[in-house]
Amino acid sequence: MSRTPDLGAAVWRKSSYSDGGANNCLEVAHDFPGLVPVRDSKNPTGPVLVVAASAWADFVAFAVRR
Repeated sequence: MSRTPDLGAAVWRKSSYSDGGANNCLEVAHDFPGLVPVRDSKNPTGPVLVVAASAWADFVAFAVRR
């Protein structure tokens, strides 16, 4: 059974793969072993997508190749 991590104390940072523009940045949180919480920086109180760290690594590798 999977459990949603408590993100109340999450430390968020902008993804280094965002271009730095004000309107298109992702933020990711660290210190969640095996998971990567992701949110839209424009909506910090909005929904959070939590993905497996391995899936995030695959996504980033694919995006970098583009």
